[in-house]
Amino acid sequence: MRKFFKAFVRDERGVSALEYAMMAGIVAVTLGAVGLTFKTTIATLFTNMTTAVSTASTS
Repeated sequence: MRKFFKAFVRDERGVSALEYAMMAGIVAVTLGAVGLTFKTTIATLFTNMTTAVSTASTS
């Protein structure tokens, strides 16, 4: 059992896959945060444009 555990600890075959998974997770979280920020900005922009068009059409 001890020999198996030492071999398991020294085995680095799956390390690359783990690193890629961690990078993909970081990218996904970053894109999510950026998306939420721009969502609010774009919604505000379209609300302001709608208000401006409505105001101009009633004048």
